[in-house]
Amino acid sequence: MRFAAYEHRHRRRVAVVEDDGTLFPLPGVSSLSALLTETDGLPGLLAAGRQALGVPPGPHVSRVRPLPPLRPASVRDFVTFEEHVEGVRRSVDGVAGVPEQWYAAPAFYFTNPHAVYGHRDDIPVPPGSAVLDFELEVGAVIGREGRDLTPEQARDHIVGYTVFNDWSARDLQGAEMKVGLGPCKGKDTATALGPYLVTADELERHRDADGFLRLALTAEVNGEKVGEDLLSNMSWTFEEMTAYASRGTRVVPGDVLGSGTCGNGGCLAELWGLRGERTPPPLKPGDTVSLTVEGIGTLTNTVVPGSDPVPLPTGRRRSRERP
Repeated sequence: MRFAAYEHRHRRRVAVVEDDGTLFPLPGVSSLSALLTETDGLPGLLAAGRQALGVPPGPHVSRVRPLPPLRPASVRDFVTFEEHVEGVRRSVDGVAGVPEQWYAAPAFYFTNPHAVYGHRDDIPVPPGSAVLDFELEVGAVIGREGRDLTPEQARDHIVGYTVFNDWSARDLQGAEMKVGLGPCKGKDTATALGPYLVTADELERHRDADGFLRLALTAEVNGEKVGEDLLSNMSWTFEEMTAYASRGTRVVPGDVLGSGTCGNGGCLAELWGLRGERTPPPLKPGDTVSLTVEGIGTLTNTVVPGSDPVPLPTGRRRSRERP
């Protein structure tokens, strides 16, 4: 099933989306995040969807304002594509290759769950940035709480998938990571999810013999294709990522795990690293980015001007007096 969150006539609803775009609202449900905490993973979500299909249909998807399919409890963004690591490392740090430590475990950072945008939402330029980039990813959504999971157990905890755009201010990111922390403000302004949450069972037919989902990925800027890849080029499966995320802690319903950016033009910075110049140029107000994932849908957003940064002083050099 495909689930959408939307606003129609000043009401927020969650619905099952049929192939023709007809919406079947879930009775009494206005938040998919809340529904995931109340249902028992994928079986409970599918049962709620079947109930919705038994009531009269709602509006067509073209007549509503799309919302992010859910408001995440947390967002862990992984980096699982070698090609992306190699290209961006060359672009940002000027060095070639993939660090050996990268192969040790599926690394991730936490990004901002309070700055989530949906399909067709405008994306503001982060304050102080002049080098804005997109990142084409897929997000796995957790539907059942778990701790210290094995990859085999983790499969039952993934309820579905959505398209994930990790908007990145490359100039802010590059500067702040010299401190040895981050990224922080380079990633803090926007993450886009949508257009739908597609339940995990829908994509099982795309799973290859090694457990990866073989889905075609395409990125376009202003209608021109700039990148394409296969999701199966990940170095870890979503189940392995979920197991790692749960190590020594919990994953809970509504957590989102980003695949990391795909290779072969999954972001502009990778292309800049390969070409030695910023071609295509950084995103600017008026640019429209469309990310398409086979079996899930197309997530489209347009960049708009952002706010100016509020001035702050630089850090004080202290005398280091002691009592």
